[in-house]
Parts: sequence; structure tokens; C-alpha cells
Amino acid sequence: MNKIKARPRKKNRTRSKFSPDRRAAGIDLAPEVHYVAVPADCDEQPVRYFGTQTAELHALADWLKACKITTVAMEATGVYWIPLFQILEARGLEVYLVNAKHVKNVPGRKTDVQDCEWLQFLHSVGLLQASFRPPAEVCAIRALLRHRDSLVRTACDHIQRAQKALDQMNVQIHRVVTDITGKTGQAILEAILNGERRPEVLAQHRDPRCKKSAAEIAAALHGDWRPEHLFTLRQSFKAWQYHQELMVECEAELEKQVDGLCDQTTEAAPPKARPDKR
Repeated sequence: MNKIKARPRKKNRTRSKFSPDRRAAGIDLAPEVHYVAVPADCDEQPVRYFGTQTAELHALADWLKACKITTVAMEATGVYWIPLFQILEARGLEVYLVNAKHVKNVPGRKTDVQDCEWLQFLHSVGLLQASFRPPAEVCAIRALLRHRDSLVRTACDHIQRAQKALDQMNVQIHRVVTDITGKTGQAILEAILNGERRPEVLAQHRDPRCKKSAAEIAAALHGDWRPEHLFTLRQSFKAWQYHQELMVECEAELEKQVDGLCDQTTEAAPPKARPDKR
């Protein structure tokens, strides 16, 4: 914890008119240091800065509690706000997550110290609006859904690299198979990676539901089997398969979280009214 000499502020006649009955703090977030401002009557050094390690975040929360702060405002900067938000919320503080666009164009702020003081002032007079943040259970599901979305996008990148390797070898499997990640496409790719090069043999992996005939598939599987492209194909296809496994694990965890949320909803549901027998 480090102390910063408070910058003198001109008296504002409207402050007492709009100030609610609560003690508000303002925090300016950064990757390595957080600047915190509390009302001048809360501490001899109302502006301080703290590091971003977990122990230092707890020290920040301890100082706010010692100053009897009840509510805190911070800007939503990247993901830097998440650890501090969770710690402050667990300590019973009301945390306002403010959209940076709402305050970034205000003139007169040149340093992080002035930023935190300005946030503290705006929050103390009730001029900041908190962004919506769902309950912790919903946040957990949202985080998993976003992670699954990133897995899907990464898997698509790998299969596109595999498709590029096939194009460079002029193996036109995508001309006869709608989806190379389907049953027929995967079976043919597995056979190619296992060393099979004969088109007639590769075409035998055709699924009966495939619209193209074995002869049409075989005609598209003549290619220039270059080692460097086969190496790229192997790594890209294996990476895609690995991401499929990760998605299955992620979906299992999602199902577990959703089941827990449903259980809470059932417990919170009001009892059904008994029918009137009169």
C-alpha cells in the first residue's frame, strides 16, 4: 500500500445537495497498479495506490472497510476489474462497474490519480450508472459458453488449415463430400494419414448415406502427395480432433452448472396454491 498526497479540490456547492447518505470510493484500474480515492474525511491520505496481486487486493479491501466505505465505482477496463470486483463484492461492498465511455470525455483529468478522484466525486453525487452484472452462477455459465465459443472458432481454424493442405495437394475431397468433418470425410482423412494413397481404396470409406458414388469420390482423390502438405494436414486434423474432445468436456461442465442453476430455481419457486374446495 502506498500513500499519495491528496490534490486540493475546489469546493462544490452542489455536492451536499446531491450527495446520498453513503460513503463512496473511486478506483482507477491498470494492469500493475490500482489507484483508489475515498472521501477526504475518511483518512489522512484519501488517495492511495495498491498493486494487483491477490494479497494487495485484499489490503485494498481492508483499507476501504477501515474507511467505512459502502460503495465503490470502477471503470470496466479489459478484464483487470474482475478479481477486484469479486473480492470487494465478497466483502459486502456495493460495486459499480462503470462504462468507460461515460466518463472518458470529461475534461481536466490527466493522471490516474485524477481519474480515481473524479470517479469518486461522480459516484458520491450519484452521477454514475452501474453496468449490469448477472449473479455469480450466471457468470459461471456465461464464462463457459464464451470458452466453448473460442474452442469452436479455434477448431474451425484448424480444419481450414487442413482444407488448405488438401487443396495444395489437389485432393478435392470437398468437391464430393459436403462436410469433411462428417463420417465419410473423417474416415477418408484418417486413411490418408495412415498411409493409404489409392483413390479406389479411399473411396470405400464412403458412408452409405453419401449422395456421391464411390467412383465419383475416387476421381476426386487423385493428388500430389507432398510430404510438407501431409505434415500440415496431420497436425491440423489432430488439432481439430483434440478441440472436439475439449468441447465435449466443456459441454459436460456446462450441463453440470445448468443443472445446479435449475435446482436453485426449483427451490426458489413459490409453492402451488391449493385448490379451493368450497
